[in-house]
Amino acid sequence: MKKKIRRTLASRKRKIESRLEEALRQDGEAPVFTASNIHYELSRRNRAITHGGIGAIHLLAQKIGLVRLIDERVDLLKVHKPYHESDHVLNIAYNSLCGGKVLEDIEVRRNNDVFLDALGTESIPDPTTAGDFCRRFHASDIYVLMSAFNEARLEVWRQQPPSFTQQTARIDADGSLVPTTGECKEGMDISYKGDWGYHPLLVSFANTQEPLYLLNRSGNRPSAEGAARLFDMAIALCRRAGFEDILLRGDTDFSQTAELDRWDDGGVRFVFGYDVRKNLRGIADGVPEQEYCRLVRLAEQQFDGKRRERPENVRERIVTERRYKNIKLKSEDVAEFDYQPSACNRSYRMVVLRKNLSVEKGEAVLFPDIRYFFYITNDRTMTAQDVVKEAGQRCNQENLIEQLKNGVRALHAPVNTLNANWAYMVMASLAWNLKAWAALMLPVVGRWREKHDREKDTLLRMEFRSFRAAFIDMPAQIVRTGRRLIYRLLSWNPWQRIFFRLVDVLRM
Repeated sequence: MKKKIRRTLASRKRKIESRLEEALRQDGEAPVFTASNIHYELSRRNRAITHGGIGAIHLLAQKIGLVRLIDERVDLLKVHKPYHESDHVLNIAYNSLCGGKVLEDIEVRRNNDVFLDALGTESIPDPTTAGDFCRRFHASDIYVLMSAFNEARLEVWRQQPPSFTQQTARIDADGSLVPTTGECKEGMDISYKGDWGYHPLLVSFANTQEPLYLLNRSGNRPSAEGAARLFDMAIALCRRAGFEDILLRGDTDFSQTAELDRWDDGGVRFVFGYDVRKNLRGIADGVPEQEYCRLVRLAEQQFDGKRRERPENVRERIVTERRYKNIKLKSEDVAEFDYQPSACNRSYRMVVLRKNLSVEKGEAVLFPDIRYFFYITNDRTMTAQDVVKEAGQRCNQENLIEQLKNGVRALHAPVNTLNANWAYMVMASLAWNLKAWAALMLPVVGRWREKHDREKDTLLRMEFRSFRAAFIDMPAQIVRTGRRLIYRLLSWNPWQRIFFRLVDVLRM
């Protein structure tokens, strides 16, 4: 980072801190919002946009070869007048990064000449053209598009320190319902919840919460349908990146017993939930009590220091007062035994989690209850408690799905066919991938290594809305001078020091 920029950022930080401290010294006799006699004018000379961080994202797309890879691999347009495939793909991804919720929001930026100058273009595809581009995709084309994304992903992973590939690559899979109020969308169907729509499957890289593969399916399809193929593709991708230890995770729908032997032979570990069947419950009931050990959750572990006083549990009090049926968890125990599924040629570890519950009504205890949860794994080194905790950490993918649904708004169905909506989901989810890649590209150097690592991890785990507020929605004046396109930021925020570090490494 240039010394001039570093000094300017430090000066702006001191000014805002001084201003906030001064505000606390006011007597408070009158409201502090005192602006009045407000007028609006149009600037004739200064040209600015509200999404000043979009230039850095475009630099990132160029730096990792994403633009080139899309144009080389995806062949959908016979004539490029004027747009290429990469223009269409980035147009949809940038719409999400700039806060667009539907395709129609593209029209706002398409009519903003300063935004067009910021990307060095005369025009961007309009919403109708974007929808038509989605409809050009066949299933094979979408897999090609995802392969282009993953080639760019490998370029980002190659620039990480050796410790990145020395860790365990955790691959998660889960399905999610995408309801729609449309009545004429090809491929839609009614789900088990009674909603019409689609049922996409997401396979993600849990280490960095990156979506690796996404498969759109009809709304009535099983959650794990097609998961084995995507798991295999994700394994191959991680092998190419240099990961030696790979762990597959999924809930009970993903314990595909016909595939377990093959993954085990390939040196791939797995931890899957397993359906509570009558025979398994009988085995769990027959396990001697002394073989069960108490499961201690992280929140229950002892720590040094004074424990904070817990506030009143209002919900619990109301349930008790009104004598509603209430199920309370008393304790959890774990045990294990060997089990061979019918589709397998060998036995695996079956870890059983026993939840000891109490069914109450008001102050009275109606009866105790025991519920079992099963997890199948080929890992013989982890303790039974570690297996349960590993399975529980898979739930973090629910947060990723929520971000793709409500933050990025990628898991939506704005077009009229199954493949078109699939293509849209993949292109819109690129916005989240670009966020993750921006975090991974942050340099970690010198005596500030620990601090840089924390900043990198914070950015990687940041919600999409927070990322947009910190790195994208920065007012910037756009100046075209000579051969340079200058984004002159017009306001300060605490993340700009990290932002400039990212821009420096992208421009190298």
